[in-house]
Order: sequence, then C-alpha cells, then structure tokens
Amino acid sequence: MRTAVYVRVSTARQAQAQTIDQQLDRLRVHLQAQNTALDDSAIFRDDGQSGATLNRPGLDRLRDAVRAGEIDQVLITDPDRLSRNYVQIMIVLQELERFGCEVAFLDRPIGRDPHDQLLLQIRGAVAEYERTLIAKRMRRGRQMRLRAGSLLPWTRAPYGYRLDPDRPRDPAGVRLEPAEGAVVQQVFARYVEEEASLFGLANHLRALGIVSPTGRPRWSSASLRGLLTNPVYTGQVFAGRWRSRPPRIRRSATHPIGCPSTTSVPVPAEQWLPVATVPALVSPALFAQAQAKLAQNRAFARRHNTRYSYLLRALVSCGVCQSSCLCRTIHPGYDYYLCRAKGHPGRSGRAQPCPARYAPAHQLDALVWQDLCALLSEPELIAAALARAHGGGWLPQDLQARRDQLRKGRRGLEQQVERLTEAYLQGIIPLPEYQRRRRVAEEHLQALAAQAEQLEGQVDRQAQLVGWAGSAEAFCRRVQDGLAGADFAQRRRLIELLVDRVVVTEAEVEIRYVVPVGPDGERGRFCQLRKDYFDFPAPGIPIQLLDGLLRTVHEQVGDQSPVDRWTILWRVGLTCV
Repeated sequence: MRTAVYVRVSTARQAQAQTIDQQLDRLRVHLQAQNTALDDSAIFRDDGQSGATLNRPGLDRLRDAVRAGEIDQVLITDPDRLSRNYVQIMIVLQELERFGCEVAFLDRPIGRDPHDQLLLQIRGAVAEYERTLIAKRMRRGRQMRLRAGSLLPWTRAPYGYRLDPDRPRDPAGVRLEPAEGAVVQQVFARYVEEEASLFGLANHLRALGIVSPTGRPRWSSASLRGLLTNPVYTGQVFAGRWRSRPPRIRRSATHPIGCPSTTSVPVPAEQWLPVATVPALVSPALFAQAQAKLAQNRAFARRHNTRYSYLLRALVSCGVCQSSCLCRTIHPGYDYYLCRAKGHPGRSGRAQPCPARYAPAHQLDALVWQDLCALLSEPELIAAALARAHGGGWLPQDLQARRDQLRKGRRGLEQQVERLTEAYLQGIIPLPEYQRRRRVAEEHLQALAAQAEQLEGQVDRQAQLVGWAGSAEAFCRRVQDGLAGADFAQRRRLIELLVDRVVVTEAEVEIRYVVPVGPDGERGRFCQLRKDYFDFPAPGIPIQLLDGLLRTVHEQVGDQSPVDRWTILWRVGLTCV
C-alpha cells in the first residue's frame, strides 16, 4: 500500500515556529509503529496556507496524485488540517474515496460506522466554528492594538519610508528614505501645477530615470494615484481606509459566479482610525491641493465626452438639487445640459428624480461667454483683488523645505558611496558588488541633481507669477484683443481658467468666477476647482448694480473658507425645455 501524509499550518509565524514539523514527526512515528515506510515524495505540505479555501498547492498536488492512482492511503493528524469548512471536508473526502484512496486521521480514526461518520461531521462543523472565533478574536486584537497606536496597519512600508527589520509593525521604527522622500515631494509639487496629469507625471519620472516602487522603468497611473491619495505623507497613519463588501457585478465572463467573493470600497475620511504619527514629507495644505486636483482632472477628463464639444463641460450644476449636470445631444443641433439626478434615482443617490428641466446648451454657452467678455472689459476689479491678496511675499515656504530635502538625499547618497568605497578597500565586498552598488547610487544622484535643477526653475517661474499677478489689468487687456476672434478651444481654456461654476435653476443662472488669493494660492492653479461648490456659502455684500449685473465680493469668514474668493453673480432669465 502506497501511503502519503498531508500537513498544514495557517500562518507564516506557525511555519517559522516549525509547528508543521511537529505534525510530520507524529505521523512518522505512527507509520514506523506500523512498519510503513514514508518517502519524501509522499509528503504533501502547505506552509502558511489558510484552511478556509481549497486553493492550496500541497493539497492540489495530493489530489492530482490520487487521481493518477499513485496513492492508496492518506494519513492526516486531524480533519481541520484538511479544511476548516465542513462542506469542503466532505467534498475532498468523497473525491479521494471515489478514486480508491483511504483517508485516516491520527487523533481519532474514522471507520464506516454511522456513529463515526456523525462524529466526523460534528468535528468538521466545530472546526468551521473555531475558525470563525479565531478570525473574530484576531480582528478585535488588531483593532485594540491599532487604537493603542502600537501596530501599523500595513506590513510593507509606503514608498519613501522604511521599517525597522526587527520590529516591522512598530510605528516607532518608521523612518524616512531620503532619496525616495525627495521623489515623493517632487511628485506632489509637480502634480498641483497647471495642466499636470498622472500620465504626464509618469512620463516626467521616466525621463528623469526614476524607477517605480517595484523597480520598473515606468510608473503606472494607479501607482501615482495611490501615492497622491495616501495620507501617510502628511505624517499621520490611518487604519480602516477601505472595507470589503460583496461584489455588485461579475467582473469577467470567465470568472465563476461569486468570484471574487469581495471587493474593496473606500471609507469616508471621518471614519478612519488614526494610529500613529510618522515623519511627514508634504504639508497638509499641499496634500489637500493634490486631492482637489485629482477630483478636478477626474471631472474634466476628456473620456467623459469624446464625440461632442460643450463649452461648459463639467462646470454646470443643478440649482434645484445641487447635483452636477451632464451634457447630452438629443438630435444633431439639439444639445442640452441636464441634471444627473433626473435619471435612475439609485445612480444619483437620491430617493426621487430631480424635477429640473433641460437647459439648452447653445443658449447657456452664449450667455456665459457674453458675461465673461463683459467681465474682462473691467479688469480693475480683478487687479484690486489680487493686489489685496498678494500684498506680502510670494515665495512659497515649502520650496526651501524641498531644497533641504534634496540636499539631505544627495548627502546621504554621497556618504553611501564613501562607505562602499571603504568597504571595498578593506576587502569586505568584492569588486563586482562594489561596482553594481556604486552604479545604482550614482544613478540616484543624477536623478536628484535633475530634480534640483527643475526646482530652481520653479523658483524662477514663481517669481514670474508675482509680476503676472501684479499686472492683472495688462493680462485682461491682452485677453481682450483676442476675444472677438477666439475659437472654441481658446474659449474653453479661458472659461476653465476663470469660471468656477455655473448654477442653473428653473428661471435663472448664477455664474461664479473665482480667483484663489489665500495663503496657499501660490502653490496651486490660478483657478482651482473644488470638490463641493455648496460648502462655502459665504454671505455676499452687493457693491454695485449695473445693467442687471450683480457684482458681489465674498470675503473670508473665519476658518470656513480655505481661500478668499471674488465672485460675480448674474441672474437672468433662461428658457428651458
């Protein structure tokens, strides 16, 4: 009789503690007592594999060997080593028996007696119950340690950080990696610039020779988005940023129904669990600016409309329910802006469809463009707002911090090269290893030098922005000259620059022009799109009424608004269908 054994442990820690060898020793002693030989090829083991699934390499090889007729008997210490799910235990046992293989358990031999079969079923159910208890206790234990700030929510450090190898889950052991930290700062600073995108940022990093966190020459947009949305770079570690739920759709026709069994969805920021603080790489203001830019690029993405051109694409909101408006062409020449809540209520998250009517796109586009031209004919109002906001110095404070970070990174790499040279001269490392490490360090030094050169160029551009902000009137006059002959692309670019939002109600239109002039304005775009345009209802103070144009200046009220805003409201009649 050809006999094989199967052993399994659930976690990598149990595998390191060699508890699987204890199972194997017991099985060998039992076989020796019965004068049965055991070959190494007949040992099937799964180190660190969960008993909740049958997708295990060792078990798969065992089942294949039984199907091929190579094994007549399988010896296992306990049924829960086979699986912790009763149904899965019975499936595997029936499969093995169907191919003529006998299964024996060391702790409690099971015979053909009905009482033994009942006992096997009970033990399988108890094993499944124990697994549920273990998972619950582990989860509660992790939550307690996370709340106490003594356990990191991740086992692999984010890009730019390193963990203590002796205590990889200890928050106190997190430290900065200077070279990668400089890259992180460069990514945030470049992304918040005007017309920056994830794809352009990936090309920029590739041109600098900066490899991805996995060592590839090109960064993916998903990796950059994950980096830009990770709050750990502000110095705060959070847990519970994602939760699992059953999938709503079947991802592929080749996937079995119910696979994958769960999918991850983001959790609102107010429900995150703060764990610990680590060294910060970016300021909270710059991080918030990057999140707003990500939302802006998502809203303005060209993939949302590739067939028709709309002047106010992604800028129109419904004044009835405060939802954003979609662009739709019913027939050629009949274009409309319609509230996205008018469709299926579930898609908009509302109980009932919005009652707002369709807004003719041609009329609304012409109305907004005409008002913008009228605004640019009176540039002294914009110039006064910018002069009032930019009365102080313009140079951003984090430019110096980024300079210092780059110097630290270069200094650390230079010291690394010196240590490598000393180790080679003392005979500690061989020549090929020395050459390889030195080449990698020199490539990082070249990348940091390129970043430093670009940083100095940013300082020059910031100085140019000061002069541009101080000459807003000249800017408006320069734009006025081309207003009459502007094509669609030029009109769209100007509207993106100066129009914050167009709110359409049943009988009137509200146009919001915005210029960021707060303390963080110099690190962002000239016109900055916000996630929610109804969070800052600062009271308006009417100062002049000219030909139906109501001009209102919005001043900052306490800490409610992140930037001072200069807003013009114009309410006129609009025919809707």
